[in-house]
Amino acid sequence: MIKEKKRKEIKAMKKPLTVIQSYAQHGYTLYEALLSRAATNPSRPWMLFDGRTWSWGEFALAVDQVAQVLLDRGIKAGDRVGVMARNCDGHVLMLFGLARIGAIMVPVNPEFGVEETRYVLHHAEVSAVAASAETLAVAQAAAEGLAAPAWFVMLDAPFAAIAALSDLMAMVSRSQLQSNQLQRNQVQAEATCLIVYTSGTTGFPKGVMHSQRSFITGGEAFVQRVYLQNDDRVMIVLPLFHINALFYSVAGTLAAGASLAIVPRFSASTFWQSAVALGATEANIIEAIGSILQTRPRTEYRPEHRIRRMYGVRASVAATFEQEFGVTHCISGYGMTEIPGVTCSPVEGPQKVGSMGPVGRHPDPQRAWAQCRVVDDLGQDVPVDTVGELWVKTPIIMQGYFRDPEQTAQAFEEGWFKTGDLVRCDADGYYYFVSRKRDIIRRRGENIAAAELDRVVGEHPAVSEAGTIAVPSELGEDEIFVVVALKAGEQATAEEIAQWCRARLAAQKVPRFVAFMDALPHTPTHKIAKAVLRADLELRARAVDLAPPTVRGARCGI
Repeated sequence: MIKEKKRKEIKAMKKPLTVIQSYAQHGYTLYEALLSRAATNPSRPWMLFDGRTWSWGEFALAVDQVAQVLLDRGIKAGDRVGVMARNCDGHVLMLFGLARIGAIMVPVNPEFGVEETRYVLHHAEVSAVAASAETLAVAQAAAEGLAAPAWFVMLDAPFAAIAALSDLMAMVSRSQLQSNQLQRNQVQAEATCLIVYTSGTTGFPKGVMHSQRSFITGGEAFVQRVYLQNDDRVMIVLPLFHINALFYSVAGTLAAGASLAIVPRFSASTFWQSAVALGATEANIIEAIGSILQTRPRTEYRPEHRIRRMYGVRASVAATFEQEFGVTHCISGYGMTEIPGVTCSPVEGPQKVGSMGPVGRHPDPQRAWAQCRVVDDLGQDVPVDTVGELWVKTPIIMQGYFRDPEQTAQAFEEGWFKTGDLVRCDADGYYYFVSRKRDIIRRRGENIAAAELDRVVGEHPAVSEAGTIAVPSELGEDEIFVVVALKAGEQATAEEIAQWCRARLAAQKVPRFVAFMDALPHTPTHKIAKAVLRADLELRARAVDLAPPTVRGARCGI
């Protein structure tokens, strides 16, 4: 019955190439793509947030106004501007307004503390920060010491009156917006529009740079991935500092000329209610969200919702979403901040449980697309169904790591991006994730560098050394396990270690499990032997679980 329903729905859909070709061609900048969609019917809805609906025409004008404000405050092409707030329409306005003049948005996790925020703002050398009332104090403290004092913008300001972005700028007229400063074609498609900071094995985040062409192309690929239609409404519950919400939801909606509905943050208890109220037809989630929704009381479920396609639904919950929640197409795939949207389980085609799908493609079959290799430690291709590291070439790829040519060079081998993830590929070209080669922990949809936890915990005055590993979570993905060796004569409890982390790191980076050893094991090169820690079941059995009793029960690898 489900298969027949899928077949009928697919038959009724426009082909992805038809969707993107229903708009005028453009030069692959955000502004030109926006105008090409707005031109068809400016009064169509584009963005919904907090009871307000922006039409395509209104948004295009607002982008011009934001761009003019930015120019008048001295922001120019190539400048970086931090955006630190929960999801709101201001995120999208700033992204497009900055791209309009060739400047760059640097999204910052609103849960970050001062030290984490300081690293991003200083490393990016931002000229301004767009913050909310909730994040302003942290952002201001983090911006202290910048070579050039940052200008602060309040995203809580009423964007219906764009002048609220600046106390020095009155509403600008349409004639002013057509000045030489805002000529439509002055920005090139290869201009960087985003620097997204992601955890690295060094323990310090790396700034992943993406061009405007990469962003638009990523959106077109997402139209193919989920068969996004012109009249779809994409509900955004994932954070807008994340590559998923930006490259899939925002860029995909732009490419399809559809509409997006922004939710400030994911709420399990109101997810289905929001879907109904916003008229959502598509949404993206991560594994942990799928697990949470599966376990929620069915009294929260609203059967009248219209979501029929959902990206990010893993095999462990797919049956529930299809059979109980009425989501006809549960789609899964693989990508990274550096290479969004590489593989995808096809809407049209065989679905293989547990697979990341085959290599994705662009709606235009004539366009060259991603290539993947599975290689051994010597960079040699391995046979079918053999585990190896995934290497990728794709048009949707980062320009490099900002101000880090060494790490950029290390990430590539003869043009192939080395993912650091271990996969296998079957005879039909379907890829299966096996494990992470790098020392990265995946928790609540975020990549967390174990090295960062090692460093922060190691700075505790009672700690001699710390080693952080990933252990399985009952919600899917990972939990953080920190093993601590104390200095001679010093004492500390697991809760004290966690409190030390809470004061210095975002909530998702605080360890759930803490164990103590007299001394940590080491490799011959004097690195912490984390393989030994992972294999020590007795160590795991005596670890302190810092989660509230109501949510305990992680397998912790046992």
